[in-house]
Amino acid sequence: MASSSSMAATLSWSSSSLFHSFGGNVNENVKLLDKRSALLIFAQKKAKKTRKIILKEDVEDLGKKGQLLEVKAGFYRNFLHPMGKAQIVTPILLKEMKMEDERIEAEKKRVKEEAQQLALIFETVGAFKVKRKGGKGKQIFGSVTTQDLVDIIKAQLQRDVDKKIVSLPEIRETGEYIAELKLHSEVTARVKLNVYAN
Repeated sequence: MASSSSMAATLSWSSSSLFHSFGGNVNENVKLLDKRSALLIFAQKKAKKTRKIILKEDVEDLGKKGQLLEVKAGFYRNFLHPMGKAQIVTPILLKEMKMEDERIEAEKKRVKEEAQQLALIFETVGAFKVKRKGGKGKQIFGSVTTQDLVDIIKAQLQRDVDKKIVSLPEIRETGEYIAELKLHSEVTARVKLNVYAN
């Protein structure tokens, strides 16, 4: 069995001969290794640890469907992607999103323009006439309801209107009234009603 001093001498000889075989002395090679390890650590610090994603559905405490976010890579890899809640943003996906946004905007514009045209039709009709059985003075029996106006519009203009969009003042006597039809979030038609007794 070799002594510990002879083993140490053998190890030091073999390590120094290894460094000499690469050319240069031991100190230069150690410095070279230090530089390599420093570069290696530097490269690890610059590694990308986030992902740009788009949410496919609402995620609590994160964001709404269609929202672009930057999240930690592990969170995307371990939770969002396996659950089908998000996908990585790519140039093709961004282009598709832009086209979809443009299509939605065009559809919104078309719906608004249709509502404006319908409002113009309602407002140029003049006044819708509502006949009711008369009581004392100007009073009428019963009242005029939103359903009454919807039925009159259907009969005169062949247009179906949802009674939920109709707003009427309380009508309990003859006279002229203004009703409002909320055709769009930005378009309201004002129509005249002439209530008379027969």
